[in-house]
Amino acid sequence: MLNSLLIKKDFPLFSQPPHSDLVYLDNAATTHKPQIVISAISDYYLQHNANAGRSVHSLASKSAEIFEQSRKTIASFFGAKDQELILTRNTTEAINGVALGWARHQLETDDVILSTSLEHHSNLVVWQQVCAEKNAKLKLVNLTSDGQINQVDLQQQLKQHTPKLLAITHLSNVTGSYQDLQALVKIVKKVSPKTKILIDGAQSAGRIKINFDQLEIDFFAFSGHKMYGPMGVGGLLVKEKILMENEMRPWLFGGGMIDQVNSQSSTFQLDPRQRFVAGTADVASAVGLAVACDYLTAIGMDEVLKHEQDLAKYTLEKLNAVEDLKICGSTKANESNEHQIGRLGPVSFAHHKYQAHDVAQILDHHHIAVRSGHHCCMPLHSHCCWPATVRISFGVYSCHEDIDKLVEVVTHLDRYLS
Repeated sequence: MLNSLLIKKDFPLFSQPPHSDLVYLDNAATTHKPQIVISAISDYYLQHNANAGRSVHSLASKSAEIFEQSRKTIASFFGAKDQELILTRNTTEAINGVALGWARHQLETDDVILSTSLEHHSNLVVWQQVCAEKNAKLKLVNLTSDGQINQVDLQQQLKQHTPKLLAITHLSNVTGSYQDLQALVKIVKKVSPKTKILIDGAQSAGRIKINFDQLEIDFFAFSGHKMYGPMGVGGLLVKEKILMENEMRPWLFGGGMIDQVNSQSSTFQLDPRQRFVAGTADVASAVGLAVACDYLTAIGMDEVLKHEQDLAKYTLEKLNAVEDLKICGSTKANESNEHQIGRLGPVSFAHHKYQAHDVAQILDHHHIAVRSGHHCCMPLHSHCCWPATVRISFGVYSCHEDIDKLVEVVTHLDRYLS
């Protein structure tokens, strides 16, 4: 287990009134930022602010140097090549980039995109829209009773449809179910080898070590603000072959990315590190995200994962003992091994007597922050016949005592809501 009390001192929000006693269990929505990230962003604006890649003066050159080094740090954190990283605002924009920059040019009438009911709206609505535009079809793989992808149904649908793209979440933001990418990729490559694979890594980035170049996937989308970096920056990892063969095209247009422009047409930079940067880059946010990557690396991603697993297991054990409460998804946190990580956080639940928003408000009254609602996963809630749920999600600063405080309140809801 990580020393959460010591780690918590790295995050200034927790030392500021009125947050000094805050139990923050809404990390799937966003994580807090350590002082080292805040200082790095501030230092950039105080010492190095200039429009990177535009001017030849020394300040602009230094800004460009900082930006490129930040890109390398971020790409390296995910086990990717620098040229495979396209910086975006967040996971949602990254997935939209695949829709607009890849699918719009690759899909034809009656082609199939395959996804699941587990998905966040960002990895479902976008495919609904692009399929409608291209007269293609969106098919969903069935789930098992504990919220995992049904691998038998996956094989059948791959064989039946030979989809152009499989778009799935790595870690559910509702059930905490983790998808074994190696096993899924093996199935796809065997049954439908031409199918491209997109992984929504919004929840796994910063919790699970990612080695993009060792995975046989084509796209990986992530957000910086869910891994202790700033809001407004995330990324899309794209296999180098797709970029170099122009299978993936720019979907935003403007300065910086341009090679030649005339009155009626333009050509774009060959280097993907420039070709997908339309307009001024958010250098400060890239700096902050790079420092967040270094921060996690210093803690150790293996330790971060063990911490998450321990908290998920402890939370499930505690909540299983609470009356009138149903846990969404698997009620057990499997022990990890070399091949299977098992169930992680988030942990979501529905109360048989009280609505999720009421439960969340009572918890907030006790300075415990969680999320209530459908968590941008309405199809999953409908599929499983869940009402709105309460979601608990962990960070490196979370501890058993945080869970104990939450369970104490949830156990005695009748005191507050009867």
